[in-house]
Amino acid sequence: MAEGLLRHLCSDRYLAYSAGVDPHEMDPLTVEVMAERGIDISRQRSKSLKELWGTAFDVVAKIRDWEKEPCPFFPGGKRRAHKPLNDPLVAEVAEERMKALRAARDDLEAWIVETFG
Repeated sequence: MAEGLLRHLCSDRYLAYSAGVDPHEMDPLTVEVMAERGIDISRQRSKSLKELWGTAFDVVAKIRDWEKEPCPFFPGGKRRAHKPLNDPLVAEVAEERMKALRAARDDLEAWIVETFG
C-alpha cells in the first residue's frame, strides 16, 4: 500500500520501493481497496529485504507496529521515517478486513502527504 500510495502521490519526487521481513502473495482485498482510490497495485509484488540490501536510499521508512512485528535494521538512507501501523490483514472476516484496509490506506495516505508532501 505505501509503495503504491507514494508512487501515486509523489512520483515526481520519489522512486518508491517496498520490502519486508516475510514476503507473501499480494492480498486481493488490498488491491481492491487501492483501486477504490484509482491506484493499481496489482502488478506490485512483495519483495524481501535481501532484494534491496545494499541499495542507497534518501529515505528509509518503516511502517509497522514495533511492539508486535519484527523490524530488522536496514542500513542506508540519509533520513529515516516511521509510521506505526497495525496489520490490517489480521481480520478474518472479509468485511472487517476491508474496513481495516481502508482505514490503513487512509492513514498511510495522510502520513505520506504530511511526511513526503
